[in-house]
Amino acid sequence: MKKLFLIASLVLASAGIGFAQTTPAAPAKSKTEKTAKPAAGPTKKDGTPDMRYKANKDAAKTPAQHTKKDGTPDMRYKENKDKAKKS
Repeated sequence: MKKLFLIASLVLASAGIGFAQTTPAAPAKSKTEKTAKPAAGPTKKDGTPDMRYKANKDAAKTPAQHTKKDGTPDMRYKENKDKAKKS
């Protein structure tokens, strides 16, 4: 009887230790939070531009300049080379 009790307590203890070692998953950020840019007009509650307004639609139509991750112009594109020659 003592052996059965000892084995059962060891099994329960090892199961408890196994569950205690898991860490909760970090909440994932949504894409809108990462790519939210300042809007030309009114914004929605989550900070993204409200596309029902003309100011936001016009701002979305303008082509973005090609840049690298650090924000400097990407010189592989002709439009950036032309701008560098002018200045």
